[in-house]
Amino acid sequence: MTDLTPHSTRSAILTVAEVIDETADARSIVFDVPDIHTDKFSDYLPGQFLTLRIPSEQTGSVARCYSLSSAAKHDDLPKVTVKRTPEGYGSNWICDNLAAGVQIEALPPSGVFTPSNIHAPLLLIAAGSGVTPVMSILKTALADGTGPVTFFYANRSEHDVIFGAELRELQDRHPGRLTVVHWLESVQGLPSEKKLATLFGPMSQTHTAYICGPCPFMDAVHAGLAKAKFDHHNVHTEIYNSLSGDPFEDVDLGEVSEDEAAAAAHVEVELDGETHEMSWPRSRTLIDIMLAAGLDAPYSCQEGECGSCACTLTEGTVDMEVTGALDPEDIEDGYILGCQARPTSDKLRIEF
Repeated sequence: MTDLTPHSTRSAILTVAEVIDETADARSIVFDVPDIHTDKFSDYLPGQFLTLRIPSEQTGSVARCYSLSSAAKHDDLPKVTVKRTPEGYGSNWICDNLAAGVQIEALPPSGVFTPSNIHAPLLLIAAGSGVTPVMSILKTALADGTGPVTFFYANRSEHDVIFGAELRELQDRHPGRLTVVHWLESVQGLPSEKKLATLFGPMSQTHTAYICGPCPFMDAVHAGLAKAKFDHHNVHTEIYNSLSGDPFEDVDLGEVSEDEAAAAAHVEVELDGETHEMSWPRSRTLIDIMLAAGLDAPYSCQEGECGSCACTLTEGTVDMEVTGALDPEDIEDGYILGCQARPTSDKLRIEF
């Protein structure tokens, strides 16, 4: 088999170390990481995802994001878990084609669906394959944190429960901290707003919620949490959309004209505890100028859908063509997407 060649300076070629059958239609893919990329692919945050480049006869390739179900520092190798969906080209290709020894191109771990305080009381809510990033958060919180964790997991039937054995083992190891609540549609029906509010109500003033699952499920959960009086600042959701562009292409920064440079805004960007001052041409996105300045800007899809480049605008105004990864409450709280934001004021301050 011919070795693959990376299509961008950011991507890496990973080799499948092992494929684990979790259920009849879900598999975990464990990756070996080349030594040169160990830092980027092994030091990830709980709840983050990998973007994989999947071959396509129609377009050459498609990009798909899959959450890491492993926990950095506690699992030897990074692992994603993928469930087949009837019309899912990427999920079916992965389940049909990936085996030990097969190579695939990937972008480094990304995403902001991760606890800001791993010691805080957590309410983790998942349905189906939405358990994947939640499992990473759960394992990290139990290993590194100190607070209580409630894990609510909904499935159609007991045969659809991914990580069932691992959840039982974690419960046995952490009886005083971990509470697991299974909800089976085949037994209890669909979870309703009223039932969820009753279940989550006792945690509304103490816990921070992290949710991942199908849209109808998450709509019901959001309604239940709101009815239970959860503050929306303490509710975090992971949403994936299929990417239409190619995030594996390097960003073409091009040249800035003299007129555009003269009319540029001024921005202060706080990244990893350091403040960087830059000129921001108004036709460029925030990610564009950060890359041009040689900064390690957090981004993945470049389409405004994955949320990896989300940051907080503390001064100034911007325009965004796409806000798909942000909900109205996020925008109201000052969050913007770096890959979409272009300045509309002369001075701005931004925090990552």
